Amino acid sequence: MKILITGAAGFIGFYVSKKLIEQGNKVIGLDNINDYYDVNLKFDRLKELGVAKEDAELYNKKAKSSTSSFEFIRLNLEDRDNVPLFFKKEKFDIVCNLAAQAGVRYSLENPEAYIDSNVTGFLNILEGCRNNDVKHLLYASSSSVYGLNSKIPFSTSDNVDTPASLYAATKKSNELMAHTYSHLYKFPTTGLRFFTVYGPWGRPDMAMFLFTDAMLNNKPIKVFNEGNMERDFTYIDDITEGIVRIINKNLEERKDLYRVYNIGNNNSVKLLDFIKSIEENLNITAKKTLMPMQAGDVEKTWANVDSLIKDYNYSPNTPINEGVKNFITWYKKYYNK
Repeated sequence: MKILITGAAGFIGFYVSKKLIEQGNKVIGLDNINDYYDVNLKFDRLKELGVAKEDAELYNKKAKSSTSSFEFIRLNLEDRDNVPLFFKKEKFDIVCNLAAQAGVRYSLENPEAYIDSNVTGFLNILEGCRNNDVKHLLYASSSSVYGLNSKIPFSTSDNVDTPASLYAATKKSNELMAHTYSHLYKFPTTGLRFFTVYGPWGRPDMAMFLFTDAMLNNKPIKVFNEGNMERDFTYIDDITEGIVRIINKNLEERKDLYRVYNIGNNNSVKLLDFIKSIEENLNITAKKTLMPMQAGDVEKTWANVDSLIKDYNYSPNTPINEGVKNFITWYKKYYNK
């Protein structure tokens, strides 16, 4: 298949691209390589996919890879002139939209970036799909859509009308927009509500990265809500496996065009236990600065993934200690620690 992966220089997009290439697909990666976090990490991910930095830096110019199965283009999703032309030229079988302005807390500081990328950009993706006979659109939603829900574990049948951040509101809007396009234009869309993804090559703004960096540099870590937090930490390999299973399944078996799934570890881990696992793997005791709950954050997340297990035989199986160990091994190697 010919597959578009947006956010290909990002954490999840990098892994999904790599897996699909290994399976023999033709993958076109798209990313704007913004500076929300260290762009060198993004360029290094692309280097792992065979694309040289000097080629990846050019805007709206397709970069070849050392592998014939991958090409990359630097493009903003909200580019209303070039995104439609790009879709028309390439004629994708499947689109997997993993690009977005990420981060709950940053949405308090720079709300415009979230509307541009996550709403306007997603509209351009939907228009590109419906005008060019794309067979299936997968897109990244988020566990943050559950917002102030108190029922645990979170289920896709729950009401999600109480987002706690603008980031969450944009992800909810993506689901509504996808439903509209599936209804009006009769093409399949699948939304995936991701739950706290971690692992090697992860995002520097996430807890796994922040805690490890601080502890190795003998700095205190900020522990919000005084540690009374729980997260459904999901290892990147389990996330990747779930996405690729959905991409590869024959859609003729599917009656309803619009679907949304939780994709997580199906388990909730206390934040302090997560920190303890990092401490054990680093052999360092963290200096903890206990902080109040941050605006836009939620106390607990936990994914009910029964429907993904039923429909795709999804099986997350990476224990937290194993995932943490793998991340720290990568981190020390990458940063020469």
